[in-house]
Amino acid sequence: MIRVGLLLLLSLSVLPGAWAQTSFPAPVEGDVVVKNFRFESNEVLPELRLHYRTVGKLERDAQGKAKNAVLVMHGTGGSGAQFLRADFSERLFRAGGVLDATKYFIVLPDGIGHGKSSKPSDGLRAGFPKYGYRDMVEAQHRLLQELGVNHLRLAMGTSMGGMQTWMWGELYPDFMDALMPLASLPGPISGRNRVWRRVVIDAIRNDPEWQQGNYKQQPPSLRTAEQMLFLMGSNPVIRQQQMPTLQKSDEVLDKYVSDALKTADANDLLYQVSASRDYDPAPGLEKIKVPLLAINSADDLINPPELQILEREIKRVPKGKAIVIPLGPETVGHGTHTIAKVWDQHLAALLKETERR
Repeated sequence: MIRVGLLLLLSLSVLPGAWAQTSFPAPVEGDVVVKNFRFESNEVLPELRLHYRTVGKLERDAQGKAKNAVLVMHGTGGSGAQFLRADFSERLFRAGGVLDATKYFIVLPDGIGHGKSSKPSDGLRAGFPKYGYRDMVEAQHRLLQELGVNHLRLAMGTSMGGMQTWMWGELYPDFMDALMPLASLPGPISGRNRVWRRVVIDAIRNDPEWQQGNYKQQPPSLRTAEQMLFLMGSNPVIRQQQMPTLQKSDEVLDKYVSDALKTADANDLLYQVSASRDYDPAPGLEKIKVPLLAINSADDLINPPELQILEREIKRVPKGKAIVIPLGPETVGHGTHTIAKVWDQHLAALLKETERR
C-alpha cells in the first residue's frame, strides 16, 4: 500500500540491493552535520544532521560554477528515498531520461524532521526545535554548499517540496536556472488545506496519552492522523475502484493504517504537519527571476483547481507558467506529483527553454 507523502507517495522506502538493479548510476548516501544551527524560532540545535542521496556526478564550468546540479525535494512525511521508486527514477534518471543521471547531478535530501535527518523521535521529542519551511530551505541550502553545489540547473519538489520550490525562487533568486513546483499552491495554508492539518495536530495534542510528547508507546491519536492522510491522498475514482463495498473499504483502510503505524511516530508527524505554518510565498512572487513551471493535477484534493489560486497568482511571476493536468487514467490525486510519465514532457520543455547558450 502506498503512503502518500502527505499525501501520496509519502514515505516510500528502497529495498536493500534494489539500487544495483536500476538503469541509472547507483545512489550515494551520506550525512552533513551542521553545527549550532539556529532556527527561525531562535532555538539552536548543537548538531543538525542532514541526510541525502545523490545520483550522478557534479560538473562545473570553466569559472567553477556547478552546471548540472538538480535539487529534488520531497513531501510531508516523506524522504529523498521516495524518488528512487521506479515510476519516478526509472523514468527520469535512466539513460535518455529527462534527468539522465549520466548528465545531471541529482540531490535528494531528507528534510529536517524527515527520513534519516535529525527529527524529534531521535530523542528530544517535543523538545526538538519547532522548525518551519524556511528552516528547511535554509538547511537545504547549507547542504548544497557542503556538497560543493554553488548553483542549480533546476530546483523542483513535490507537495511540501513543491511549496519549498516557490520559496527557493524567492529566497535565492539567482541560485538556479529553472524551478518546477508540483502539487502546490503559491499562497498560505488556509481553507480545507489548513483544516485537515488541524485535525491531525489537534488529535495528537489533545490525546491524554500523548503526554506532552513524552509517551512510552505511540498514542491512539496517531491512528486518527494516519486515517486523515489516507483520506487526503488519492482521488475518489481510485478509492471507489479499490473500495467498492463497505467491507472492502474497511479492509483497505485498516491495512494502510496498520502498515503506517509500524514506522510512524506521533511527535515526528505532529512536527511535520505543523511546519507549514510559516509558508506563504504570495507577497514575494515578483522576486522570482527564473522561468518557473508549476504543475498540479485536477484531481488533487489538497490543491483543487476550482480555487483558481494557481491560475491567479502565476500571473505575478515574471517568467511563470502553470499547467493543471486533467483527471485521467494515469492521475492518482495528490500523488500524481511522483508519477513522472504524466508530466515529464513538460519538464523536458522547461529544461530546453532554459538551456545555457
